[in-house]
Amino acid sequence: MTSADLLVDAFGRIREIVHATVDGLSEDQLTYRPGDDANSIAWLVWHLTRIQDDHVAGVAGTEQVWPKWADRFGLPFDQRDTGYGHRSADVAAVRVPAELLTAYHDETCERSLEYLRQITDADLDRIVDRRWDPPVTLGVRLVSVVSDDLQHAGQAAFVRGLLPG
Repeated sequence: MTSADLLVDAFGRIREIVHATVDGLSEDQLTYRPGDDANSIAWLVWHLTRIQDDHVAGVAGTEQVWPKWADRFGLPFDQRDTGYGHRSADVAAVRVPAELLTAYHDETCERSLEYLRQITDADLDRIVDRRWDPPVTLGVRLVSVVSDDLQHAGQAAFVRGLLPG
């Protein structure tokens, strides 16, 4: 197994969790929040997909998928917004159907997989962000995306388990 194979598998697992969590839910279920300031399934999936879209496009040197989806979502955020630093009212603003969430996630995942399939082990040492000390390599950035996305996907699955009734 190559590093590319490992990363493709990891990103594919994120997609599996997203679908298992979102498929079949109504907008009311997707926006259910177990506490006043808790994140909803809709917000968590939108945010994890925005992070993947933003970060992978950034290291791949490609355009993000989000601009063609932003109007369909109709969110009151700047198009560059990924959800980082959102407050309770921002979380509540993410109200969209399950099919829209998974379609955006699927396109983002496919774009990510296209890029991941062609990277080599040597590529993983490439510096992609010098704003940190030590500078961030491609490998570290991709593992960071996997980690963040799996955490948020797990949180969304947990919220699904708390759905009333």
